[in-house]
Amino acid sequence: MNLNVINQCNEENYEPLMRKVLKKAYAMMHVKKKKVINIIFVTNETIRELNRTYRSINNTTDVLTFESPISEELGDIFIAPHVAMEQARAYGHSLKRELAFLAVHGFLHALGYDHDTKEKEHIMFSLQDQILNKVRLPR
Repeated sequence: MNLNVINQCNEENYEPLMRKVLKKAYAMMHVKKKKVINIIFVTNETIRELNRTYRSINNTTDVLTFESPISEELGDIFIAPHVAMEQARAYGHSLKRELAFLAVHGFLHALGYDHDTKEKEHIMFSLQDQILNKVRLPR
C-alpha cells in the first residue's frame, strides 16, 4: 500500500488511523500494493468548492473521491473533518469511527463501487461494515 495523507486544515494527525484502516481495506479488497491513494483533509469551504466545481452541488459534503486515470494510482479522497465531527455527534459514535468510515467509503468509490441503486448500495455498505469490523470500529 502506498498512502499519502495530506492535512490542509491543520487538524489532529489522522495519519495513523488512515494507515491502519486502509491497510486492512487494501488487504480485504486484494488491491495490488503498488497502488497509490491520497487522503486529503480539507476545510468545509474547500470541500464545498470541490463539490460545486465537480458535481454542480453547492453544499458542503463529508467525503469526495476522484478516481485516477493513472494505472499506478487509485485516486484522491477528500475528507472534511469538521463535517465528520458533526456527523459523529449526530450518529452517536466517535470521530475516529466516522473518519475511518469516510476513508473506507472513499476507498471503495476509488475501486469503482457505488451506491446509486439499492443492490449496489447493499454491496458497498456491506463491504464497508466488514472492513470497519475487522479494524474494530463497528457501528
